[in-house]
Amino acid sequence: MKKIPLHVQIIIALIVGAFFGSFFSIDTNKLEIDYKKNNQEKSTIIKDWSDLEIYYNEITTSFGKDDQSKIVRLFEKIKNENNVSIRFISRDREIKIKNVTNISKPSTPATVIKPIGDIFIRLLSFLAIPLVIASLVVGAASLGDVKKLGRIGLKTFALYMATTAIAITIGLVVANIIQPGNKLSSQAKSKLLSADLSTSTPTDITKNLDVDIVDFFVDIVPKNPFQAISSGNMLQIVFFAVFFGIVLTFIEESKRNVIVTFFDASSDTLIKMVDFVMKIAPYGVFALISATVADFGFSILSTLFWYIFAVLLGLLLHLCLIYIPIIKFWCKFSVREFFKGMQNAQAIAFSTSSSAATLPVTMECVEVNLKVPKKISGFVLPLGATINMDGTALYQGVAAVFIAQVYGINLGITEQLTIVLTAVLASIGTAPVPGVGIIMLVMILQAVHIPPEGIALIIGVDRLLDMARTINNITGDATVALAVSKNEN
Repeated sequence: MKKIPLHVQIIIALIVGAFFGSFFSIDTNKLEIDYKKNNQEKSTIIKDWSDLEIYYNEITTSFGKDDQSKIVRLFEKIKNENNVSIRFISRDREIKIKNVTNISKPSTPATVIKPIGDIFIRLLSFLAIPLVIASLVVGAASLGDVKKLGRIGLKTFALYMATTAIAITIGLVVANIIQPGNKLSSQAKSKLLSADLSTSTPTDITKNLDVDIVDFFVDIVPKNPFQAISSGNMLQIVFFAVFFGIVLTFIEESKRNVIVTFFDASSDTLIKMVDFVMKIAPYGVFALISATVADFGFSILSTLFWYIFAVLLGLLLHLCLIYIPIIKFWCKFSVREFFKGMQNAQAIAFSTSSSAATLPVTMECVEVNLKVPKKISGFVLPLGATINMDGTALYQGVAAVFIAQVYGINLGITEQLTIVLTAVLASIGTAPVPGVGIIMLVMILQAVHIPPEGIALIIGVDRLLDMARTINNITGDATVALAVSKNEN
């Protein structure tokens, strides 16, 4: 029998996990209470309260029957206080519990398996830093002799960075206009905030995001690269890796080759690790979605339609507003002939979701059909497969805003500028293989303090969108190759 493709496995896991979580949903009228009595740990379950009060430090906070998440959230803030007590009314009976040590939602099979999903998230997170370093060093060093490449290198890099910055901006604009994350009901959003941002309010998070723009740019340059790596400061890591890779082009070739070979092999090893991690993706998605649906219900999944629509609309707009004008007006090349000449490469890109796997076909299409000289395509296209990820950057912007909207986090100009800069730099470090973009999304979420667990909401449809955005990635590579060729005449 044929093995089921990974993306199909993930979609199945998403659907089955949603039904599993719905079947084993959390009873919103129950709470598990741990307390001490006569120096012994005891536990009880309370349910169907009409009124509940929590006492601590002479402070009384009252809750209604629908405030399960708020009760749990408050206790997370005060759990280190002494002499916490509860008084509640259930079925006309008043009950008091003293010396409360823990308040939590009742467990179900759907929530018990959540640690599997947490492990999956952690695996993606710990791969991000070494993969960024290895990919960026190799990518920057692939520029070769900067003096020799001169003009072509500068034009290529400038065009790649410009189109990527525009792509992420289009993604942010589309996400802010459509607001896919705000399609959730207010009740579902309230539950989401209460559950996963237990000790922080949206206001607290927004305050944490407020940064001085000058300090932000200064902080990109690390005092100590090893400290940046240990603390997970992604922008500083990217700066160091790019700088290191560029300077490699100025040292003796024999020594440079040793270092580049090491990082190239490291990058291949890390990508293979990603392959292994993605093998457990269906289980991780099943666990995360099960726990999410068990807590919030199916309403949270309804936003995926608008998320998919926002990403696909952004990709289409980028194609029409950026690539087509460059082809038609800058290159003075027939748009119809361009897409006809690139159709084989685009078909391979869609089916493999990999810029690297598509590269040989892309080079053939560009050289034979678009008549770009080999000396230009041989430099521009491999570099593009490494550092030019317009579609991926656009998707990361939409995804970051979507997850922020779901969590109720208000992203201002400074935060969205951070997303633009981080996504542009992340696109350089995104390995040209399926599924790695999701790791770079973790980096972007961490840069603006959005909980990375939010990727569980979108990973189920990631493969579908990966296929679409890879078309944009290789189309962007071909467009820049044609533009540089025409400009060099």
